[in-house]
Amino acid sequence: MTLQKSNINRILEVKTVFLLFLFTIISMTKVQAQETYAEKLGYPKGARIIILHVDDAGMSWDSNKGTRDAIDRGMANSFSVMMPCPWVPAIVRYIKQTPTSDAGLHLTLTSEWHDYRWGPLMGKPAVPGLVDPEGCLWRSVDQVVKNASPDEVEAEIRAQIDRALTMGFEPTHLDSHMGTLFADPDFLQRYIKVGAEYEIPVMFPGGHNTVLREEYRMEVMHELKKSGKWKDGMDVPVPEILDQAPGVGQKVWSMGLPVLDDLHNISYGWGFPSELEPTDENIQKFYTGKYLESFKMLQPGLTLVLMHCTHPSEIFDSISSSGVRRKGDLLAMMDPKLKNYIEKEGIILTTWKEVMERRKAIK
Repeated sequence: MTLQKSNINRILEVKTVFLLFLFTIISMTKVQAQETYAEKLGYPKGARIIILHVDDAGMSWDSNKGTRDAIDRGMANSFSVMMPCPWVPAIVRYIKQTPTSDAGLHLTLTSEWHDYRWGPLMGKPAVPGLVDPEGCLWRSVDQVVKNASPDEVEAEIRAQIDRALTMGFEPTHLDSHMGTLFADPDFLQRYIKVGAEYEIPVMFPGGHNTVLREEYRMEVMHELKKSGKWKDGMDVPVPEILDQAPGVGQKVWSMGLPVLDDLHNISYGWGFPSELEPTDENIQKFYTGKYLESFKMLQPGLTLVLMHCTHPSEIFDSISSSGVRRKGDLLAMMDPKLKNYIEKEGIILTTWKEVMERRKAIK
């Protein structure tokens, strides 16, 4: 007896769905079987713990306004400051007026925008390898890796910490603008060393990295499809650093600092649909939906959720073309639907300040 072609396709589709379901169950079981860093910090076994973190504070008036609104009127509960940028004094005043702030440093070694730029705090004579022909920090991560030495990188990140401390701002954590400090093993080593020396937590995902791995796979698939090279069933590799992350995470933990289990760094890639009118209502609905959908991937452990909450002024388009997606992050954080989802799912919110206090309590 011969099956119709449509029946064969239907059987294959069912098998594919079943295999994907089985893979998901196996992956989740494996994640749950491992002790997470959240458990080591004293959070309940199996709990999903998140920090809702805003990058790029201090970059502009727009980013400061968005950061404050996301914290004061929304669900975001942590942020980090770009110390070489012009609007730092304003956000530091906000931090000092808000003692509960969970504010860190977004260590900045690049200046990526076309016309709106900044240079290193150390100045060109001290760190020439960090400076481009316009006298600013390089635009891309690759240019920093190619031109800057680890000594120059360390000197600049120390200068950024020093400026914060000089201003009376004690950062609760360190992270890396555009991920530059993760792009070179020597840069990463200096970043961790400085954090341990100052006893300031460094953002490092050293756990199961479920969401982060999926993010990398989706990026690779997107590029392959865009170039016409994608074929169904292709193996999609992840960067070598993800396989090395657990070992580095153990090192960071051994130095007395907390470690993340995962990193949610997806929202910047959520392009708003061109067929929709970019009203606040449409933007909020779209981006809240994307957050709710992506939060289904969260596994037990401590996850940092990165975003770029911005309140774009009439001149923000002269800085960046990312205004809509940044506004989307902000409006999602202010959406009651997101708050209701987090509460309904039993997801626990924490801060860098709290996780460091928990880490210090562990012998």
